[in-house]
Amino acid sequence: MLQPWQNTAYRHRDPVGRGGHRGDPLQPANVSCLLWMLMGYMLVTAVLVVALGRLGDMWGRVRIYNAGFLIFTLTSVILSLDPFQGAGGALWLIGWRIAQAVGGAMLMANSAAILTDAFPARQRGMALGVNMVAGIAGSFVGLVLGGALVTWNWRSVFWVNVPIGIIGTVWAYKSLHETGVRTPGRMDWRGNLTFAVGLTALLAGISYGIQPYGGHTMGWTNPWVLAGLIGGGAVLALFCVIETKVAEPMFPLRLFRDAAFAGGNLAALLGSIARGGLQFMLIIWLPGIWLPLHGYDYADTPLWAGIYMLPLTVGFLVAGPVSGYLSDKYGARLFAAAGFVVMAASFAGLLALPTDFGYGLSALLVFLNGLGGGLFAAPNTSIIMSSVPAEARGAASGMRATFQNAGMVLSMGVFFSLMVAGLSGSLPGTLTSGLTAQGVPAGAAHTVAGLPPVGVLFAAFLGYNPIQHLLGGSILGGLPPENGAHLTGREFFPHLISQPFHDGLVVVFSLAIAMSLAAAAASLIRARRRTTTSAPAQRP
Repeated sequence: MLQPWQNTAYRHRDPVGRGGHRGDPLQPANVSCLLWMLMGYMLVTAVLVVALGRLGDMWGRVRIYNAGFLIFTLTSVILSLDPFQGAGGALWLIGWRIAQAVGGAMLMANSAAILTDAFPARQRGMALGVNMVAGIAGSFVGLVLGGALVTWNWRSVFWVNVPIGIIGTVWAYKSLHETGVRTPGRMDWRGNLTFAVGLTALLAGISYGIQPYGGHTMGWTNPWVLAGLIGGGAVLALFCVIETKVAEPMFPLRLFRDAAFAGGNLAALLGSIARGGLQFMLIIWLPGIWLPLHGYDYADTPLWAGIYMLPLTVGFLVAGPVSGYLSDKYGARLFAAAGFVVMAASFAGLLALPTDFGYGLSALLVFLNGLGGGLFAAPNTSIIMSSVPAEARGAASGMRATFQNAGMVLSMGVFFSLMVAGLSGSLPGTLTSGLTAQGVPAGAAHTVAGLPPVGVLFAAFLGYNPIQHLLGGSILGGLPPENGAHLTGREFFPHLISQPFHDGLVVVFSLAIAMSLAAAAASLIRARRRTTTSAPAQRP
């Protein structure tokens, strides 16, 4: 199925108003809308996967998984029927994407647990590797297909999900059968409520922290952001206290007594943040700078960005099943740690690239990054799932998915904040000098230079040249024709932001290297004692 984070941006371009003022990503109101388009799905899945994994332990993992397929398919139909335009259309998409995230969380929370139930320890890494390869292949197909379909009709991005969802739903109901241990029990409502409120407030605070506020380039001094960060942290602390006192907790904290389980989840969190930074930066770097400089129209850059990211997917596809198979034979820890070392090396190589790079070397580095991710993914999941008793696999799978999804949301907040901080120092002066050199009046150039850097990032993310909209026809009409054509052409805006963007990129990739190496170290943590399970545990 088409993946959530890829196509929300594509869909946003049409309902909010293609080419109109309300479709301008530099408008503050639209920055908030774009954030929810990108992060609403991830935030909801991060909040719900543990509870839905626990429901899988209680009611049956296959039953919850199949219901997730059905919900995902039905909401795809509803999303394609968006009856509104402008802001109303965007709110329809955001709201139903949140509903769709419930179905996605059902799938995500129980897939690894179902595979762990179905395969013995000696085959578990291979099974998980194949499952992850199927997921990443779907991500790439969705990225390219979504970019192609949106040029025809943005609703078709949802239509293509419908037959796939129907086939998947029918197949799941006919073919999947319960093989795991079902553990009847009661829902931990206090734990669910405090976890949902605390995590939502914390992640929403991080998300809104990258938006401008009160004349500042970011919103970390916004009282609502501070309330979300501090209040969310406090509620999550209360959640931890509650979970130690209830008989049947939704988030069994006792599982973290196993060092392998704790280390595996820490590695998953750090790895998700590092990988998220690469993905977000590449989908800004390619459509906003590199592709226009190489002759691609802005309207086509989202599609071609997906195509040029193919080496990332190929690397994962190559390494995923091989790593899973070999980890079954030789142990999972070294493969998981080696994957992150390879990722760190690829980040170091990307750090050395100029913004207008040669594609051959960059393709190799991106391939290595995907290779590292593939080496890590299945062994890490196998370490986590093999370290818990059979009756807790649904909850453990939900925990793993929570850390991964929370890492994606955190990566957006962390890396966008670092990038905005890097841009805010050099971008205003670069914009002012670049515009005035082409004859733009100093007052107009100063106004444009004061635009929020996060708007520039979103413009680049959407493959959108903002100069024409920012200057307007009256200013452009008063310039010599050759100057106006240069300002609104393919090269002016990418050349203008390339050096400030690279300044921010240095900080982003340096942190990604540090996180990858820390994740490698976490992957090597061994349990002090073996957890007793009802099925043979893998020797990670």
